Amino acid sequence: MTADSLQSVLDHYSAADWRAHRALVTGDVIQDDSEAAYGRFRDLLLPLKLRVHCVPGNHDVRDLMKAVCVRPPFSYCAWEEIGDWLLVGLDSCIKDTAGGEVSQEELDRLSDIVMSSAARHVLVYLHHPPIPMGSKWLDSVGLANGDEVLERLRTLRCVRALTFGHVHQAYDDVYEDIRILATPSTCAQFKPGSDKFAVDDKPPAYRRIELHPDGEVTTELQWVAT
Repeated sequence: MTADSLQSVLDHYSAADWRAHRALVTGDVIQDDSEAAYGRFRDLLLPLKLRVHCVPGNHDVRDLMKAVCVRPPFSYCAWEEIGDWLLVGLDSCIKDTAGGEVSQEELDRLSDIVMSSAARHVLVYLHHPPIPMGSKWLDSVGLANGDEVLERLRTLRCVRALTFGHVHQAYDDVYEDIRILATPSTCAQFKPGSDKFAVDDKPPAYRRIELHPDGEVTTELQWVAT
């Protein structure tokens, strides 16, 4: 019951003392290909009173998602400057395919945004992981050009962090001084390291991320009992 578990996550956030300035939604908002599901997603998140930055996942329908997520306070594959930081959302989806790829056009858009910004630090967010997760079935539907994406981020020199969805499990590592982060799902989790599809017994989660003026990134996972 994914709507119920999402509501549990939102209730957990609302009951805590920690407050965000933005929410990043890294895709797979719906699964039933319905316009109504996006409307329900919007209604669930509006009480947060946050700007919500969204990118599509392989289960999303771009046209339906855009219709909801281009209306403030939501945005779709958008960028925003906040103090010393620039946030940039990328589309990594391929229609009718579970795996992903960031197109050359999308990589060039990223470069243009970063080079025209005065921000000193950049966080990039997308759906598919640019690195292997060590899970045979999951790595078969990862980001086809992950190495190219990471190289583009490296050459831009000011990218401090990249965060993604898709994998339904935690990940936190560093590549060429870039923090690479995955957040477990707000519903079910995948079993790490599994050769075949398997569901873990861990609960829903969300991630707090703090972006500091000097470029440091601190983060903490919040597991939510349902």
